[in-house]
Amino acid sequence: MFAAPTVLPDDPAALQLLLHAALAEIERLRLQIAGLERNRFGRRSERLDDAAFQQGTENLEQSLAEQVARLDAASSAAAISTPEPSPRPPRTEPAKRNRGTLPAHLPRIEVVIDVDDKACPCCRGMLHVIGEDRAEMLDYVPAQLRVRVIRRPRYGCRACEEAVVQAPALERPIDGGMATEALLAHVLVNKYADHLPLYRQAQIFARQGVTLDRSTLCTWVGRACWWLAPLHELVLSTVLTSPKVFADDTTLPVLDPGRGRTKTGRLWCYAVDNRPWRGPGHPAAAYVYSEDRKGEHPATHLKGFRGVLQVDGYAGFGRLVADAGNVSRLAFCWAHARRKFYDIYAATQSPLAGEALRQIAALYEIEDEIRGQPAEVRRRVRQQRSRPLVEAMQAWLAETLGRISGRSALAQAIRYALNHWSGLILFLDDGRLELDTNTVERAMRPVALGRKNALFAGSDSGGKHWAIIATLIQSAKLNDVDPLAWLTDVLERIVSGRTKRHELDTLLPWNWKAAKATETYDTT
Repeated sequence: MFAAPTVLPDDPAALQLLLHAALAEIERLRLQIAGLERNRFGRRSERLDDAAFQQGTENLEQSLAEQVARLDAASSAAAISTPEPSPRPPRTEPAKRNRGTLPAHLPRIEVVIDVDDKACPCCRGMLHVIGEDRAEMLDYVPAQLRVRVIRRPRYGCRACEEAVVQAPALERPIDGGMATEALLAHVLVNKYADHLPLYRQAQIFARQGVTLDRSTLCTWVGRACWWLAPLHELVLSTVLTSPKVFADDTTLPVLDPGRGRTKTGRLWCYAVDNRPWRGPGHPAAAYVYSEDRKGEHPATHLKGFRGVLQVDGYAGFGRLVADAGNVSRLAFCWAHARRKFYDIYAATQSPLAGEALRQIAALYEIEDEIRGQPAEVRRRVRQQRSRPLVEAMQAWLAETLGRISGRSALAQAIRYALNHWSGLILFLDDGRLELDTNTVERAMRPVALGRKNALFAGSDSGGKHWAIIATLIQSAKLNDVDPLAWLTDVLERIVSGRTKRHELDTLLPWNWKAAKATETYDTT
């Protein structure tokens, strides 16, 4: 791997060698980036997930930028040392940088770079402005803590000495606490959206001269969750009024002090996103914590739900139809069925597993074409184009199962698909359904990131707090709402009493966003 020296040589020949080595290194890095992009955007079976792709490209992009900078420095040095420098060859491709105008809502701080002498260099007459060059750069001002001083003057009457009048104190989010609603929202977003554990946040505060114990931050989070719990319940109930809901669950390690180790709790996620079929409502994701994975938990969560539930193969969801009768139908996930074939193909290059992947890919190609169309259009296209493929696949799977060892991994993958077949093909008759549960799978990714950074929740109540704030932040993000601005305003309205409990629907992310847009329009 090429590394240019810190001190560049004066010899033009040596500089030429460095330039050629740098160009070769840049080309190598570009080829690696192109390979990663093929993995990201190429065939589905070859793709990397988003996290792996980002991790793979970050260092390469940084190395590429460093080598380009070294190349520019070497070119400048060569030009200075050469008596008659040759013109610098043009770039083979434009430098990578963000193009376009920076957002208009950002404040502008103008810096004027002017000449010192405004006299004409020819005749010494006075110069006048005939134009200017203007460029914008994105700057950063570090976040600033400030102290809000609340003054409540007391008034007395000279005639009646006993009369004292004073405005009542405002309600605080934490009784006797120093944190404002904005600071609470900042801590919540850092912990649950940006995955910064509280002890790291305490270290950041300390760098700014503010000493806060982690226990203090824990108290703030718990109190904020108490204020926000009714809104979490409203989001959950809103999600479950949809005619179709995605459901999934994931592990959440929880500290178990009695045994001196962690136990495995569960976070259940119920998500709705009807945009692929132009359906009503707004996208949202609601999380609920439980101490274990017993099937009674989703049964309790979904009590009263009468729609279609799209899930993976967890048996606990199956009992919702058989026992409780809460769910009318279960739709299963093609991505889960496909994953089993993909794992076999990746390990053994099995042609039979490859054929299963090819047939499933054909279904996804049709879905790509009809995404965003009304449900009836989607259903009609699926009947015409997808149904023959599905029927042929079912026959091929049954025939293949009879030709291979029943104990093989491929046989297990085929049996999984056939055992869930009625739920896998439900999408053919219902244009509202998706082929997979990727909607809820994506909603689970922030939980996995937070779990990786925080390691575990401190208690069962900590798991419930996780569910409350994750619900609000993820639903805000799904509706293109800034979680920090929204949670700050929500806490201010709830704590002050300006928004009553029966008015909480006005604080749902999509309603809040619409109200803010109206306010902005009225002021312009």
